[in-house]
Order: sequence, then C-alpha cells, then structure tokens
Amino acid sequence: MIVMGKNTQKNTVSNQISFWTANNVTPLQAVSYAVFEKNRVKLYLKRDDLIHPLVSGNKWRKLKYNFLEAQQLGYDRILTFGGAYSNHIAATAAAGKHLNISTIGIIRGDELNSQSNDTLVRAAANGMQLIFVSRQDYQNHDQLAQLYGQNCYVLPEGGSNALAARGVAEVITEINAQLTQPPQYLATALGTGGTFAGLVNGTQNTPTRPLGFAVLKNGEYLLPDIQNWAPDFGQHQLFWDAHFGGYGQVSPLLRSFMLDFEAQTGVLIDPIYNAKMLLRLSQLVESGYFKPNDTIVALHTGGLQGRNERLIFR
Repeated sequence: MIVMGKNTQKNTVSNQISFWTANNVTPLQAVSYAVFEKNRVKLYLKRDDLIHPLVSGNKWRKLKYNFLEAQQLGYDRILTFGGAYSNHIAATAAAGKHLNISTIGIIRGDELNSQSNDTLVRAAANGMQLIFVSRQDYQNHDQLAQLYGQNCYVLPEGGSNALAARGVAEVITEINAQLTQPPQYLATALGTGGTFAGLVNGTQNTPTRPLGFAVLKNGEYLLPDIQNWAPDFGQHQLFWDAHFGGYGQVSPLLRSFMLDFEAQTGVLIDPIYNAKMLLRLSQLVESGYFKPNDTIVALHTGGLQGRNERLIFR
C-alpha cells in the first residue's frame, strides 16, 4: 500500500457557494464531421470540457450537489474511489483544493507507481491523499470506506448517485436555451451511469431522447443503479458495444478516429470516454440509424487531462 499527499485546510461556506453558483454555462458548438454531413445529420457538441479548467465536464455537474451536501452535513473531508486514469479522481482533488476540503482517493491497482501517471500526480499535487489497493480489495467499497473514511463524506466511484444525476440534469435547460427547438437526441459516454441518469431525468416530458454509450465491457450491471437514479427510465437507448476493446483500451481504429475527428472539427477529445461515444455514434449515423435533418447534441464530458497518458498511445 502507498499513501501520499494530504490537504488539511478547512472549508469556508462562502467559498463553496460562490464556486458552484458561478455562471458556468458552456458553449453549444455546431461541428462539421464528414459522416454526419454526408447523411445530413446535425451534430452539436455541448462543450462541458470548458466548464472549469480543472473540474471539467460532467464531473463539475456531478460533484456540485455532493460537495454542497458534504458541507451542509458538516464534513470537511471527502473520500472517493477510482481507477488510475479516473477523471473523477482528478476533478475531486482539484475541487477539494479550490474549496479547502481534504480529499482521499482509493485507487484501484496496488501495482501502480503514481509518479508515472499524470492524472495521479496532479491529484496528489492538488492535495489528495492517494491510497492504492489491490484490484480484489477494491471491490469492497464499504469495507474500504470504514477503514479509511472515518469522519469523511463518502462519494461513490465516478461520483455517481442521485445528487450527481440532479446536477447533470441542469444541462438540459442550458441546451434548450441555446437551440431554437429541442434536439431529437442527446448522447453521452457512460462509465458508472450517473450522467446518463441525469440526462434521462432532465429530458422528461421533452421530445429529446438520451443515448448512452458504455465504454466498458459487460456494462449491463449498471442498469439497476441507472434505474434507481432515474425512476422514469423508460425505453431510453443504451449501447453496450462502445468499449472498443475494454475500459482504458485504445485500439488503432479508435486512435485513428480520434485524430481524424480532431483534425476535421478542431476539438480535442479524450480516448477513454468521448472518442468512444463519438466513434460509435458515427457508426450509427453511417448505418442509417438517424433520419436526415435529425439533430444530435453530444455531451463533451472533458477528461483531457488524461489524453496524453502513457497508456493511451502505446
């Protein structure tokens, strides 16, 4: 086990409130990509990667009400869980530093050396205490929380829970204010399910249909959690085949697509989440899944801090 880094500063209520209530409306950008143009399908990117320089994308929205809840309950430490290249770990550490809240990250994989991993180096630099555990021990979050999380607000892996879904749902109001009419589809990558649940909740009683693209193999086990966070789940479409080899895996096809998409659109994307979602979405467009003149808004969930990790371009 390796333990490193610690932040013991106290939080102030005014700092927390001003951080989360600041004007963080992100741009909605129309992008031109060949396969969408050829099939006359309109694509917009909701640029949540621009929401904050360090707490970016869906992580800002998922953390918002959890941090506020922790403060309301009187906690000044947050414990959470994640893998070595977790956007959630990076964002939680950055938010904790900004708000003077101590953070602890339980990291899956005791074989890892954090000094070779930019995501973990940045998390530690932002004051997060990193605790590495074996993949087997990592499976028991409750036991780990009891062991390391005394007097901590415990945040699930990926930050996904009902409060996270509440924060994500707020993006729908932004999008509908930025378009003349609601889009037919709203697409997001899916890792733990909280973001997709938020989109389902936010699009109730609207013509917009959320699409979720799972970036890990055998992600069907996430369904009970999604249905718990989004009780009116209905028949919203989930695609379980967008992992392209498995979580954190970057195949030659995916890498080629990512670089081509960036060259055509000028928008950087990460290979763990957004590139997989956009590649599978492009395949659906090519197959005729969408009708001409359909509008798709794809949620850019950030994660660019891990774009150049050594794992990515091996």
